[in-house]
Amino acid sequence: MTEVPDIDASVPPSGTGCVECDAAGGWWVHLRRCVHCGHIGCCDSSPEQHASKHAEAAGHRLVQSFEPGESWFWDYAAEEYYDGPQLADPQNHPLGQPVPGPMGRVPADWRSKVR
Repeated sequence: MTEVPDIDASVPPSGTGCVECDAAGGWWVHLRRCVHCGHIGCCDSSPEQHASKHAEAAGHRLVQSFEPGESWFWDYAAEEYYDGPQLADPQNHPLGQPVPGPMGRVPADWRSKVR
Protein backbone atom coordinates (compact mmCIF):
# COMPACT_ATOMS: atom_id res chain seq x y z
CA MET A 1 0.00 0.00 0.00
CA THR A 2 1.19 3.51 -0.65
CA GLU A 3 1.85 5.92 2.18
CA VAL A 4 -1.19 7.78 3.48
CA PRO A 5 -0.46 11.48 4.06
CA ASP A 6 -1.34 13.59 7.07
CA ILE A 7 -1.03 11.01 9.84
CA ASP A 8 -0.36 12.96 13.01
CA ALA A 9 0.81 10.42 15.57
CA SER A 10 1.13 13.15 18.23
CA VAL A 11 -2.58 14.06 18.33
CA PRO A 12 -4.42 12.47 21.27
CA PRO A 13 -7.91 11.01 20.83
CA SER A 14 -10.82 13.45 21.14
CA GLY A 15 -12.25 11.54 24.10
CA THR A 16 -13.25 8.11 25.34
CA GLY A 17 -16.38 7.71 23.22
CA CYS A 18 -17.94 8.73 19.93
CA VAL A 19 -18.02 12.53 19.87
CA GLU A 20 -21.36 12.79 18.07
CA CYS A 21 -23.08 9.96 19.97
CA ASP A 22 -22.00 11.47 23.29
CA ALA A 23 -23.35 14.87 22.26
CA ALA A 24 -26.69 13.37 21.19
CA GLY A 25 -27.05 10.83 24.01
CA GLY A 26 -26.57 7.94 21.60
CA TRP A 27 -24.64 4.70 21.78
CA TRP A 28 -22.17 2.70 19.69
CA VAL A 29 -20.91 -0.82 19.07
CA HIS A 30 -17.18 -0.17 18.52
CA LEU A 31 -15.01 2.93 18.29
CA ARG A 32 -12.61 4.18 15.61
CA ARG A 33 -9.93 6.88 15.91
CA CYS A 34 -9.08 9.24 13.06
CA VAL A 35 -5.29 9.21 12.66
CA HIS A 36 -5.34 12.65 11.08
CA CYS A 37 -7.11 14.64 13.84
CA GLY A 38 -7.88 12.25 16.72
CA HIS A 39 -11.68 12.29 16.24
CA ILE A 40 -13.33 9.32 17.93
CA GLY A 41 -16.35 8.02 16.04
CA CYS A 42 -18.53 4.93 16.09
CA CYS A 43 -17.97 2.05 13.66
CA ASP A 44 -20.06 1.09 10.64
CA SER A 45 -21.86 -1.58 12.70
CA SER A 46 -23.13 1.20 14.98
CA PRO A 47 -26.48 2.86 14.22
CA GLU A 48 -25.01 6.24 13.22
CA GLN A 49 -21.63 5.25 11.67
CA HIS A 50 -19.96 8.50 12.71
CA ALA A 51 -16.36 7.40 12.00
CA SER A 52 -16.98 6.83 8.28
CA LYS A 53 -19.14 9.97 8.09
CA HIS A 54 -16.25 11.95 9.59
CA ALA A 55 -13.83 10.36 7.11
CA GLU A 56 -16.00 11.40 4.19
CA ALA A 57 -16.80 14.91 5.41
CA ALA A 58 -13.28 15.78 6.55
CA GLY A 59 -11.38 13.85 3.87
CA HIS A 60 -9.58 11.92 6.63
CA ARG A 61 -9.52 8.47 5.12
CA LEU A 62 -7.59 6.47 7.72
CA VAL A 63 -8.73 5.27 11.16
CA GLN A 64 -7.36 2.99 13.83
CA SER A 65 -9.45 0.75 16.05
CA PHE A 66 -9.99 2.34 19.47
CA GLU A 67 -10.84 -1.00 21.06
CA PRO A 68 -8.63 -2.64 23.73
CA GLY A 69 -6.25 -5.19 22.23
CA GLU A 70 -6.74 -3.99 18.64
CA SER A 71 -4.14 -1.92 16.79
CA TRP A 72 -5.23 -2.28 13.16
CA PHE A 73 -5.75 0.63 10.79
CA TRP A 74 -8.42 0.88 8.05
CA ASP A 75 -8.25 3.01 4.93
CA TYR A 76 -11.80 3.99 3.93
CA ALA A 77 -10.70 5.21 0.48
CA ALA A 78 -8.78 2.07 -0.49
CA GLU A 79 -11.05 -0.23 1.53
CA GLU A 80 -8.13 -2.13 2.99
CA TYR A 81 -6.16 -2.58 6.17
CA TYR A 82 -3.04 -0.56 6.71
CA ASP A 83 0.04 -0.72 8.93
CA GLY A 84 0.51 2.59 10.70
CA PRO A 85 2.66 4.16 13.39
CA GLN A 86 2.15 4.14 17.15
CA LEU A 87 -0.28 6.94 18.00
CA ALA A 88 -0.38 9.15 21.09
CA ASP A 89 -1.91 7.59 24.19
CA PRO A 90 -4.43 6.46 25.15
CA GLN A 91 -4.55 3.65 22.61
CA ASN A 92 -8.12 2.58 23.39
CA HIS A 93 -11.24 3.48 25.32
CA PRO A 94 -11.17 2.76 29.07
CA LEU A 95 -11.12 -0.95 29.87
CA GLY A 96 -14.20 -0.61 32.08
CA GLN A 97 -16.27 0.90 29.27
CA PRO A 98 -18.60 -1.82 27.95
CA VAL A 99 -19.03 -2.89 24.34
CA PRO A 100 -21.45 -1.81 23.12
CA GLY A 101 -21.42 1.37 25.11
CA PRO A 102 -21.60 3.53 26.95
CA MET A 103 -23.22 1.96 29.97
CA GLY A 104 -26.75 3.14 30.56
CA ARG A 105 -27.46 4.21 26.96
CA VAL A 106 -27.48 0.91 25.08
CA PRO A 107 -31.03 -0.33 24.43
CA ALA A 108 -31.92 -3.87 25.52
CA ASP A 109 -32.73 -4.76 21.88
CA TRP A 110 -29.47 -3.29 20.50
CA ARG A 111 -28.71 -6.34 18.36
CA SER A 112 -31.78 -5.63 16.23
CA LYS A 113 -30.52 -2.08 15.59
CA VAL A 114 -27.07 -2.86 14.16
CA ARG A 115 -25.70 -4.05 10.86
